[in-house]
Amino acid sequence: MAPVSQGDRGAQGQEGIDRVSAFGGYSGQAFSPAGDKGRFVLPPAFRKAVKESSEGNRILCLAAHDRFDCLVGFGLSRKAQLHAQLDREEERAIRLGLSDFDREVRAQQLFGFEQMPFDDSGRFVMPEHLRDLGKVGEGLYFQGAGDFFFVWNPEELARMGPEWKGAQASCGKLVAAANKGAA
Repeated sequence: MAPVSQGDRGAQGQEGIDRVSAFGGYSGQAFSPAGDKGRFVLPPAFRKAVKESSEGNRILCLAAHDRFDCLVGFGLSRKAQLHAQLDREEERAIRLGLSDFDREVRAQQLFGFEQMPFDDSGRFVMPEHLRDLGKVGEGLYFQGAGDFFFVWNPEELARMGPEWKGAQASCGKLVAAANKGAA
């Protein structure tokens, strides 16, 4: 249920000893009901992983997913991966002679995310345009996906195809448990 933050092998230290990075990716699931005035809560395990991915800073990055009606979240360390991805995509386009690749357009797609602070309890204010793009409703379902995590409106996730059945089942159970606890 919680994101796993296992150590991975980092860069070599001064004495040739490998340093271990605390951030091991995002996994697991969680649900968080909406709060007042556009406030939401980043669940504890995701909060821990985002903080580890943001070099100890409480900075959450959120963007609209490019294919699904949801958002994606990650920490600041993903910026380096996005730069590398942009370079790979440009190299591939050149190699294949694809004239429709536009580095500037792709860069704004990859780097158009919002950075927002969250407090020790995980509370953050989501900008209205992201709530609109993610079709955010009365709560957020978080689904780990390795380098990032999905942030779904449970109703939008329920509309997805059978390849999402595991996430749909988990989301349904977590929403039911939250509703039962609120009653």
